Amino acid sequence: MIALFKVPWSDYEPDLVTALIKTVEFTIVSFAGAAALGLVVALLRLSRLRAVRLLAAVYTEVFKNVPLLAIIFLTYFGLASAGLRLGVFEAGALSLVLFYAAYLSEIFRAAISGVHGGQREAAEALGLGRRSTFVHVVLPQALRLALPGTNTMLVDLLKSTSLLVTISAAELMSEGQLIASETFRALEVYAVIAGLYFALCYPLSQALLWFERKIVAGVPLVPRRRRRMRAVRALLKEGGPA
Repeated sequence: MIALFKVPWSDYEPDLVTALIKTVEFTIVSFAGAAALGLVVALLRLSRLRAVRLLAAVYTEVFKNVPLLAIIFLTYFGLASAGLRLGVFEAGALSLVLFYAAYLSEIFRAAISGVHGGQREAAEALGLGRRSTFVHVVLPQALRLALPGTNTMLVDLLKSTSLLVTISAAELMSEGQLIASETFRALEVYAVIAGLYFALCYPLSQALLWFERKIVAGVPLVPRRRRRMRAVRALLKEGGPA
């Protein structure tokens, strides 16, 4: 029987903690960038200008149909060969941003399009401008519609940081590879690394599910705007869907 747990984990604990922090940093920075870029691309996809819609559609289709690993190599090795050298963190985060922004843009576009047209018409009838209508009427409802897909993308992005091992990004998988090469205990090492990813992803997915249920149940996203949103909803009742 194969003996397990022979790796001196106490010796590697500081390095694993550092790698865990690095993984979380990649996740937070990349998801924030991907969400921001994804929203911009989604709005461009909904633009009245055909050329703008086409440009955004090309971006979306390209990055949806190219493997993330290829994007990582292009960003880190490809740009360096062209004279633009990025650091490991910058290249890794940029790769994740570009890849996941394409998927998030589709989620956001579908959510924005899913808001009933009567909401916009009622807001315009009340004298709200296009920007105010989008910020205070369309966006809050679109965010609720986009939550399930967005939450899934966040967890998937966290797991995809493991691909950054190919550029030695010092995240969990990279540290696991170093430990395995030093101890020759690949089964034990990668089992522990897999367990650490599970310990990150499962609580996160459950927390996001709880948050999603709260939002769908009517908990306001920004408590300070509670009165304003109640007033807007009350005025829009007659203009909403039957």
